Amino acid sequence: MPPFVREALDKHGLMGAYKARPPYQQNDYLGWISRAKLEATRQRRLNQMLGELEDGKKYMNMAWSGGRLQS
Repeated sequence: MPPFVREALDKHGLMGAYKARPPYQQNDYLGWISRAKLEATRQRRLNQMLGELEDGKKYMNMAWSGGRLQS
């Protein structure tokens, strides 16, 4: 995990929410943020991730219910 992502998660108290996500989502977020070529894009993506973790209802701008529904 890049240090700036770790710092942002710690600063906003969202490390627990990040770690509660499935590993594929954690990896998707980190790769998506890291692949940004411009610093402004990296920051925008980081802010989107933070907002989604805080809300808990989205993943990569899509609705997310927290896992598969049990029947």
